Amino acid sequence: MSKEVLAGSKSKPVAQSQSLSATQVAEYLSSHPDFFSEHAWLLEKLYVPHQRGTAVSLVERQTSLLRERNQKLHGHLSELIDIARHNDIQFDKTKRMVLALLEAQTLDDVAIAIEESLCQDFYGDDARLLLFSEKPLNVNSLRMLSKADCSIVQPLIETSLPSCGRLSEAMNRFLFQENAPRVLSAAVVPLVKGDTLGLLAIGSFDAEYFQSSQGTLFLSYVGEVLSRVVAHILQQPQA
Repeated sequence: MSKEVLAGSKSKPVAQSQSLSATQVAEYLSSHPDFFSEHAWLLEKLYVPHQRGTAVSLVERQTSLLRERNQKLHGHLSELIDIARHNDIQFDKTKRMVLALLEAQTLDDVAIAIEESLCQDFYGDDARLLLFSEKPLNVNSLRMLSKADCSIVQPLIETSLPSCGRLSEAMNRFLFQENAPRVLSAAVVPLVKGDTLGLLAIGSFDAEYFQSSQGTLFLSYVGEVLSRVVAHILQQPQA
């Protein structure tokens, strides 16, 4: 075999090593995560650019990345803890409201309990309970009107679902009466137990407090509890 052939055969590995791309190196290191464990001395030899323009060793860079990741995880953990605390507070407030409603003996008791809970614990500025009845009544935050007299809020009744946001001037005036000029946003919850029994209207003096895009899970829960309590009292002779 000639020297030329031998020389040619020896040059191939060199050509292959020279043609090794950065992608191939990255793929190799990714598939061999223990590479630097076996070649630890390389960590102090490798330098990467830092955001501040200086070069740092790979070990320092890894330490910096781990520190940043730890800070982000700590931030996420703090957020989760804050959410858990908020949920605990909301649960306690909701429990107090439900217990107060269960203790109510009359519709007036119901209206007082719901107004105190929503305005004191949940920061509503006004709360009105409107029930459908052929016997008109308007006492404090409780009103009883016939369905025919409530045609202005018929669109809110037909949905059977809570709605939030800004009401029309006519709806606002009908629901919140003397407070209507101050109520800039509201939540309206139909009370349904078989038939539609009435409406719960919660008003805020803050235009951004109730928004059409917000979730209504809590309001739906309040509506379900209130509907059952009202239906039960309406079935009693003293109602």
